[in-house]
Amino acid sequence: MPRVPRRRERLKDIPVPGHKRVLLAAPRGYCAGVDRAVIAVEKALERFGAPVYVRKQIVHNIHVVTELEQKGAIFVEEVDEVPPGAHVVFSAHGVSPAVVSEASDRGLQAIDATCPLVTKVHREAVRFARDDFEILLIGHEGHEEVEGTAGEAPDHVTIVNSPDHADTVLVRDPSKVVWLSQTTLSVDETMETVRRLRLRFPELQDPPSDDICYATQNRQVAIKKVAKDADLVIVVGSANSSNSVRLVEVALEHGAKAAYRVDYADEMRQEWLDGVETVGVTSGASVPEVLVQEVLAELAGAGYGDVEQVRTAEEDLLFSLPKELRQDAEGRRDERALGGRGRV
Repeated sequence: MPRVPRRRERLKDIPVPGHKRVLLAAPRGYCAGVDRAVIAVEKALERFGAPVYVRKQIVHNIHVVTELEQKGAIFVEEVDEVPPGAHVVFSAHGVSPAVVSEASDRGLQAIDATCPLVTKVHREAVRFARDDFEILLIGHEGHEEVEGTAGEAPDHVTIVNSPDHADTVLVRDPSKVVWLSQTTLSVDETMETVRRLRLRFPELQDPPSDDICYATQNRQVAIKKVAKDADLVIVVGSANSSNSVRLVEVALEHGAKAAYRVDYADEMRQEWLDGVETVGVTSGASVPEVLVQEVLAELAGAGYGDVEQVRTAEEDLLFSLPKELRQDAEGRRDERALGGRGRV
C-alpha cells in the first residue's frame, strides 16, 4: 500500500538538563536474506520485464514493498491470483510444499527467494518428521514463515506461541520431541519457552544449530547495549516485521525508559522527546538504511546531532541469488549474482 505523506511540523529543539546525543546501534538494517530477496525481485523485473508477481510481501517493510510496486512488481496473497505462465517470486519468509505444488500446477515460472536460513529450518522439519519426531515449532501462529515451516510436516508440527503456551501444549510421545523456531523471535523469550518445555518434556531435543538467525540475534544484542543508556529508543521497521517489533520489546526489557517503532521519521512525536537526553536508534532486518538516515536527520533538527555508533558485531555474510537470476539474458554470469548492499 503506497505511503500517504503526513503533514506536521518538524521536531523542535527544546532544551533538556543534560547533553543531547544519539546512540546508533550496529549492526542494524538489511540482513543477507532480505538483501537477496529484494535484489531477486529487482533482477526478475530487469530480466523478464514487468509485471513480476510476488506472493505476500517480499519482506515485511512497507517502504520496500512500495518501491518495488513502483518498479512493476505486483504483490498477491496467493498464487491463484497470478495469471498462468507468469513469473512469481516466493518471499523471503518461505512457502510450504503445497504452495510450490499449486504454482507448478498453474504453470507459473517460480523464483524462490526464501532466505537460506529459513530453508535450513524447513529441512530440519522434514528430517525430524521422517524420523517420526513430534516437532514443537516456537513461533507466531499465522506468520508466513511459521506457515511455511509447518507445511513441510503438517502431521508432525505443533506451534508453540509463547512461554505460557509451553505450559499447556500436549504431545503424543514425550520421548520423541524436538523444538524448532521461527528465525526472527526474541532470543530471550525463545529460550524461556524452551526452558519451560524441557521442564515438562526432559527428553526434548534441540535443533542441530540455532534457528534464530544471526541478524536477529545481532540486532538484539546491539539494542541491549544501547538501551541501558537510553531515555528513548526509536526502532525503524514495519508493524508486521516480527524482528522489528521484538527490538522494541528487547529495548524496554533492557533499560530503555521508552521505546517506539516507526516506519518513517515523520511518525516521531514531539512529546517522546520531553526531557530526553539520549536517544537510541536501530532498525529491523528488512529496513533500508535511507530510512534510518531520515530519522537521524529529523533528530538532528531537534538538537540530537551528536551521534555515537555502538557496534557489537561485524556482518559480512552474502547469499547467492536464486539460480534463475545468476545469469543475464545472454547467459553470462551476472555481476550481482550475490546480494551486496552495504549492511551496517
